[in-house]
Amino acid sequence: MTRVTVTKGSGNIFRDLGFSEAKSAELILKSNLLQVLQGTIRGRGWKQIETAARLGIDQAKVSKLLAGQMAGFSIERLVHFLSLLGQDVEITVRKAPGGRRRGTVRTKVGKKLEKAAG
Repeated sequence: MTRVTVTKGSGNIFRDLGFSEAKSAELILKSNLLQVLQGTIRGRGWKQIETAARLGIDQAKVSKLLAGQMAGFSIERLVHFLSLLGQDVEITVRKAPGGRRRGTVRTKVGKKLEKAAG
């Protein structure tokens, strides 16, 4: 039987994949915003063409969003899309606890939205 070596992740998949701290923070934020956007669209049962009209983009871009392709979509654009779909987006900045030298990037999704998307 072959033994498999398992390495515990750091909790930041993008950092584990070798991205810099700055890039991994950006990718975490983008991926979390994208997940909320996908959940909002799917939770409403909209077709891609209807979503495209509401977001002011073409259907091909909606297809990319729903497929999880983040390239070509800035954080600002994803926030704008969420706003167009009636979602409040709140960004909080505070000092890292415990004297950590570096902060973390994460998102928090409201309970009502979690239920609708789930």
